[in-house]
Amino acid sequence: MPFPYYGRLTARQKRIYRASDAIVAVELAAQDRRAVQAVAASLANAVCAALGAPRLRVRVLAARPTGSYGELHGLYEPEPPPARITLWMRTAAKKQVVAFRSFLRTLVHELLHHLDYEVYRFEETFHTEGFFRRESSLAHQLLGEKPAEPPPAPRRRARTGGRAV
Repeated sequence: MPFPYYGRLTARQKRIYRASDAIVAVELAAQDRRAVQAVAASLANAVCAALGAPRLRVRVLAARPTGSYGELHGLYEPEPPPARITLWMRTAAKKQVVAFRSFLRTLVHELLHHLDYEVYRFEETFHTEGFFRRESSLAHQLLGEKPAEPPPAPRRRARTGGRAV
């Protein structure tokens, strides 16, 4: 249903309005592996630049590999320099393009391993609760979403003179 101002448009403007209204999604290079790779690398390296981490290479391949571990979504390789993130843009079974949000979360996950080494200076990178909270924090920021509020700390009752305050 058109917005109220539609009735005031000329015939030419109405054609443009209808053409615009028919486009309901932006496909950001969804089928083009090289374009997806370029966008992913730009995003990852913008985050690295903002945090003072060294640039890294991002490689996007076709269908996810599978094995006894299931489907591999992403891979971070710190050595040899420069570090590299490998992502796969299609599911293993049906070869469908991975949903944008899933692809972005995988990119952020692998980028967090890089940040663990280069920003936080950990000797190793582990999947800890803090790691997954950092992952969610960064993903929410990149998606323009408000991060979930952390649960409140348990309240302690202060005692003075034997009485709870």
